[in-house]
Amino acid sequence: PVVYLLHGYTDNETAWIQFGTVQHSVDKGIAAGTIAPMVIVMPDAGVTFYVNEASGNMNYEDMFFKEFIPFIESNYKIRAKKEFRGICGLSMGGYGTMLYALKHPDMFAAAAPLSAAFFDEDYLNNMSEDQYNTMMKKLYGQDTEGERISRHFMENNVIHLARTLPEESLKKVRYYIDCGDEDFLYKGNAMMWTILMDRK
Repeated sequence: PVVYLLHGYTDNETAWIQFGTVQHSVDKGIAAGTIAPMVIVMPDAGVTFYVNEASGNMNYEDMFFKEFIPFIESNYKIRAKKEFRGICGLSMGGYGTMLYALKHPDMFAAAAPLSAAFFDEDYLNNMSEDQYNTMMKKLYGQDTEGERISRHFMENNVIHLARTLPEESLKKVRYYIDCGDEDFLYKGNAMMWTILMDRK
């Protein structure tokens, strides 16, 4: 089995080793027999939020599914089937985890967004100009009137996708959503949990 483990904003592919000591936790679990032996893959995504840019200059999502997963599964001893493939991530990586599971439900058996950066239209509209220009404008573009809520944003907004995708699509993946109640990202996570619970 393989788990794609996604890092957070401004981190890189070394974050889960440096700060999360994931190798020790996984080795301990495997030795104890509480988890199966697995391959863990930690890609570098920069500050892409794991999406294709609105401009088409940096198509991270396309690369992930068309190039990266096929490369990993052809070069390592991995069972290349949905039931042996999971995805997990922290913060920005939690957003990427949810985005990929929602948009590609036939690729993953399970998804675990942790303290995920889930945000809706109100959050984007209320961001400061500096924060919006630094984090979001390049990724999502703007509509023809220069408004922040673009079609590209809505197509990649996990809150919107959870609200609008068919229920049978949502049920194709098992989710584990985790966020502490003192985490600054708790509102988006609570919103996501509520939407998924309401949609059964």
